[in-house]
Amino acid sequence: MAAGAAEAAAAAVVEVGSAGQFEELLRLRAKSLLVVHFWAPWAPQCVQMNGVMAELAKEHPQASFVKLEAEAVPEVSEKYEISSVPTFLFFKNSQKIDRLDGAHAPELTKKVQRHASSGSFSPSGNEHPKEDLSLRLKKLTHAAPCMLFMKGTPQEPRCGFSKQMVEILNKHNIQFSSFDIFSDEEVRQGLKTYSNWPTYPQLYVSGELIGGLDIIKELEASKELDTICPKAPKLEERIEYETFDILEDEEVRQGLKAYSNWPTYPQLYVKGELVGGLDIVKELKENGELLPILKGEN
Repeated sequence: MAAGAAEAAAAAVVEVGSAGQFEELLRLRAKSLLVVHFWAPWAPQCVQMNGVMAELAKEHPQASFVKLEAEAVPEVSEKYEISSVPTFLFFKNSQKIDRLDGAHAPELTKKVQRHASSGSFSPSGNEHPKEDLSLRLKKLTHAAPCMLFMKGTPQEPRCGFSKQMVEILNKHNIQFSSFDIFSDEEVRQGLKTYSNWPTYPQLYVSGELIGGLDIIKELEASKELDTICPKAPKLEERIEYETFDILEDEEVRQGLKAYSNWPTYPQLYVKGELVGGLDIVKELKENGELLPILKGEN
């Protein structure tokens, strides 16, 4: 092992400067979880996520954390299809097991915790993970009447094909839920095999694959799309709302419990007044009282 690599391995977050050093680290850290941050010094969000990586390294000494300047080591970035920063890759036994695109500290923390606590990947034990993944993919494709698996989110598509798909669905007032395949490498690769469809986006209705962008364009041209996909509620029935991720701010997470005297999440507010948690919202819906409250009529 080169002296530079030995010194780097001793640091909390290893800085990799070449493809050779990266391959060496993959071999040396094969027995543990390896988390790689593809970053750029000119991007403020990357600098921020380097701080998050340093904290995670302290909390998970059994895992290895690496930062790699994407533009400085283009052969590695191209090999793993790094098109934006920050991007995080997760390795075990020198094999990529997961991926996260974007500066999402809570999601990065969750993925590190999950992969660090799980056992080492064993090629000889492939059968059971495949069964588990198949069941998971079935649940995901059935998660909503109309499910779109895309690159990015409807608000921020990360490829032109996904953007076009969202525009078509919105134009036809089709109600759909989405899954960002960049957020889970296992789903991203597994769904290709599960549905025998190699590209994204993919649209499912009632758990059945309808197809990709070309198929949706054909269905739109033949006017079949409106009969296949469920419509969104009429405008007067739609409720506009905003959300706040309490995992992103511990002060808000703890303070809101005392402020509203309500110990759990989620919490729903209308015009600044607490309506309640999930159980109360369910009761209001069953009683027919929820819609008037959400519209501010009560």
